[in-house]
Amino acid sequence: MGTMDVEWLLDFLKGMIKPLAATAVVLLAVLLSFLQKLGIEGEMIYSIVRAFLQLSVIGFVLQFIFSQDNRGWIILAYLFMVTVAGYTAGQRAKHVPRGKYVAGASILAGTAVTMLMLVVLNVFPFTPRYIIPVAGMMVGNAMTVTGVTMKRLRDDIKIQLNLVETALALGATPRQATKQQVKRSLVIALSPVLDNAKTVGLISLPGAMTGMIMGGASPLEAIQLQIVVMNMLIGASTVSSIMSTYLCWPAFFTKAYQLESKVFRTD
Repeated sequence: MGTMDVEWLLDFLKGMIKPLAATAVVLLAVLLSFLQKLGIEGEMIYSIVRAFLQLSVIGFVLQFIFSQDNRGWIILAYLFMVTVAGYTAGQRAKHVPRGKYVAGASILAGTAVTMLMLVVLNVFPFTPRYIIPVAGMMVGNAMTVTGVTMKRLRDDIKIQLNLVETALALGATPRQATKQQVKRSLVIALSPVLDNAKTVGLISLPGAMTGMIMGGASPLEAIQLQIVVMNMLIGASTVSSIMSTYLCWPAFFTKAYQLESKVFRTD
């Protein structure tokens, strides 16, 4: 190991002193959970240890990727994030057949379209230092919205099963028969994203903006970046959630435009 490698490792270990000190807040939460007999002390400790390890590992991975002059690493990292996000969103919508694939394809479509537009419009250069963090924010947001959309759509159709079946019997297409359910699921899923955009800067300072300010950038530069971030989150989330409703239909309906009853039997 070279001298520079040793110095870099020492700097990293020194930098971890503050994150370790901040775990005192978690220990306080664990103590309060124990005193209140909530029974989630173990989960709290597991969560923070897992987050600590995951972030440490991803830090080393990103350090390696940023040092490489190879755009292939960008694509690989992006596809890895989409895969994990698709699996997580599919777990939320576990009663949707092939939900993980539906979620993954929807997240891929929404974030890829948004990212392509940002690169073509020269908002961000296609380099690891820009694209990977941007993709991470979009994928994470799209994951949450897509999972909620799929779960809500399936649950709403189940609640109003008779109404949907009546519409189908009268000659409506699956899209027409579930128009209200689709609309409701999309509105519910996208509302937090839109509410966040309405109140950004008034109630809290978002992560990207806070990170830039703490890193020494001027507040005006941080605001410019945050506006871009909010725009891309709304775009990616909207495309992903709408795409997921289209991809869910083959699982909800037969080729004869009848409801797949087995999909709506389980709770």
